[in-house]
Parts: sequence; structure tokens; C-alpha cells
Amino acid sequence: MQEGQKVGTVRVISDSTCDLSSELIERHGIAIVPLYVVFGEKSYRDGIDISTEELYGKVEETNTLPKTSAPSPLDFQRIFKKYTDNGEDIIYIGLSSGISVTLQNAAIAAQEFPEGKIEIVDSQNLSTGIGLLVMKAVDYAGDGMNVREIAAKIRELAPRVRTRFIINTLDYLHKGGRCTALESFIGGLLNIRPVVSVRDGKMFLEDKIRGRREKARSNMLENVLADKDSIMRERVFITHSMDSEEAELLKGILQKEIKGAEIIVTDAGCVISSHCGPKTVGVLYIRK
Repeated sequence: MQEGQKVGTVRVISDSTCDLSSELIERHGIAIVPLYVVFGEKSYRDGIDISTEELYGKVEETNTLPKTSAPSPLDFQRIFKKYTDNGEDIIYIGLSSGISVTLQNAAIAAQEFPEGKIEIVDSQNLSTGIGLLVMKAVDYAGDGMNVREIAAKIRELAPRVRTRFIINTLDYLHKGGRCTALESFIGGLLNIRPVVSVRDGKMFLEDKIRGRREKARSNMLENVLADKDSIMRERVFITHSMDSEEAELLKGILQKEIKGAEIIVTDAGCVISSHCGPKTVGVLYIRK
């Protein structure tokens, strides 16, 4: 578990798929419950026992993707107890219930505690789409809101999060059973780069961009910048899996185009990376 100093009397908790940096997690006292990646008989805690770079090394070595699994209700119960025993209320903001049973397991664990002590909030998102809501919860806790007020605010914001990723290769989608061998082969021949978004808590293929990666980047930027007057300026995340050069390029463009916005670059963790593959990069923000 990663943690720092608490904010007020409310402890903000998320899971490892929120893809926030260790610096943000530690500075704001956010507690993180790791998901698991499993190679064969060996299970690793995302971001604790294995890094994204190590994950890709194991995939290359074995030519297979790991399975991913949610924290158990007992995992959640243990960390919830740690903070409730300290007199804190808890808001947990987790991976979309349309993608994983992680949120369901957190809700099962919360039933073991007094009513009103723990709020479970469905982010309806993934990666720093979750992270954006986690950081807003930190803001609200710092303003002195109680846990129910924070949860209500975050539930209102969740449908306004926008998430868009460029996936560089179809290999990981193929290995993970999310496209056929033929689709992967044809996609490779035609240099097709999927652009994926999140809607209603689930991932959708928005576009298939044929050709150079720059075309996919332009497609993503075009959609983001069409929304620029409606973007909340407090934080815009760029999250990538082992492609810091592309992320910094996007950051420079967005800083010029979205005046006054704080653009934050973060690394995708193992669970997100195992589904999308290396050189995936995305832009995530909240609409006003």
C-alpha cells in the first residue's frame, strides 16, 4: 500500500489502476489498493511487486499476457480497517464496475463497517480517468467537506470525465483475446492504430486510424481540442505506457492550446498496460 499524510478526517483511497504518480499519492495521502497480475502460478501486486517495464519483459519472454485480477474483499477490509480504526471516514473511488469486479469487492468489504463510515464511488472510468476524480476528492477533503458531501460531488463529476487513448499495436489486444489473429495481422499490414475511449463505464473503439502514428495523434488532439473551452483547467492528464517522448510532445501542444491548464504526465501501471500494450498514450480531463 502506498500512502502519505491524511487530508482532514477523510481518507481518499483508490486502486492501482488510477495511474497517479507516487509523488501525487504521497503528497496528498492517498491510499492505493493494488490489483494483481498473474504469470502462471506467480501473482504480483501491480506497482509493488512488478513494474510496467518488468511486465513487458515477462510478456516478451513468455509470449503470453498475464491474467489480471481484482483485490479481494479481504484486501479491502484490511486497509479500510486501518483507517477507520484511526477515526477516519473513507471514500473509495475505483475502477469502473463495467470493466472489473474491483468495485464490487470494495462494496462487500464496506458492509463490515458502520453505515456512513465508507463511501464507495464508481469512477465509470480507468487509468487517470479515475485519477482525476481521486484528485478532486482530495481537493474537496481539503476544503473541509465530509465524506458524504465528497461522494455526492464525485458521482456528479464521473460522467463528465473524458478519456481517449491511442493504442500503438494490436498485438496486446490479440494476445488478450480482444481481437482475432486475422484482425491483428491485417492491422499490422495496414498500420492501423486504434483510438479508444471510455463511455458509460466501458471501453469503446472510437476510430481505426490507418497510417503513421502522427495521424492517430492528430485525430486524438482534434477531438480533445474541440472540447477545449469546456475543459476544467485544474488538471489535464496525459498517461502513457513507456512512451515519455510522445507524452511530452502532447504536453507541449496542450499547454499552448489550453491556456491556464495544469498538464500532468503520468505512467500507466501494469494492469492498464497489460491490456493496451507499450507506447499507448492518452489524454484525460473533466468537462465543466
